[in-house]
Amino acid sequence: MSSLSTHVLDAVSGRPAVGVAVTLTDSDAAVLASALTDGDGRVRSVAENLTAGVYRLHFDTGSYFRSQEVAAFYPEVVIAFEVTDEAPHCHVPLLLSPFAYSTYRGS
Repeated sequence: MSSLSTHVLDAVSGRPAVGVAVTLTDSDAAVLASALTDGDGRVRSVAENLTAGVYRLHFDTGSYFRSQEVAAFYPEVVIAFEVTDEAPHCHVPLLLSPFAYSTYRGS
């Protein structure tokens, strides 16, 4: 079983992206959890006890950039990832700008 956390960094401002809505879904598109990033741009515990399988994190980047009064190309970012039995914790960071984004497997 795995736990999951995420972190969103606004690469333009160089600051954490506060208040980004994050939703976790499973491979059947069932919503498992939702949260907002905190003052450090983190959701420290999106979910606990995830079993092996494919999941998706949906980030509402459009609302975040509108709140910052910034025009952006991507209204949402969806990151698909796979949990394996060997992964006790998964951390999925998002580095965000109005016209690009990147992610990696964090620790």
